[in-house]
Amino acid sequence: MDNIKREPSKRTPSIDFNFTDNQFSIRGESYPEDVSAFFGAPISALEQHLNKMESGNVEFHFELIYFNSTSAKVMMRLFEILEETAQKGVAVTIHWHYDANDSNMEELGEEFAEDLEATQFNKCPK
Repeated sequence: MDNIKREPSKRTPSIDFNFTDNQFSIRGESYPEDVSAFFGAPISALEQHLNKMESGNVEFHFELIYFNSTSAKVMMRLFEILEETAQKGVAVTIHWHYDANDSNMEELGEEFAEDLEATQFNKCPK
């Protein structure tokens, strides 16, 4: 599977999905006009890749400054996919990067992490 790399824009985050190394990241602001069009293909590719994994390590870095409610739904789906992967025995680590002064983003990360049982979740204040 080809790696996916998208540069950020004013309304969209960078996406860097390295399927070879199982290193994935979404960074920046996320409020695209069409969330499905922006995230659809990358998430579909990620899900296909992770569904094939039976072992190994996966790291996912979220470093979001802001995201709207439709992007939040995408993030929830990503967390579900990652948790399902971890439940199969793949070591999944999520790194939630946020500004140490941004209590809102810290709390959002904690809310996402509440449903994770098999996935390692690391808060990464900066």
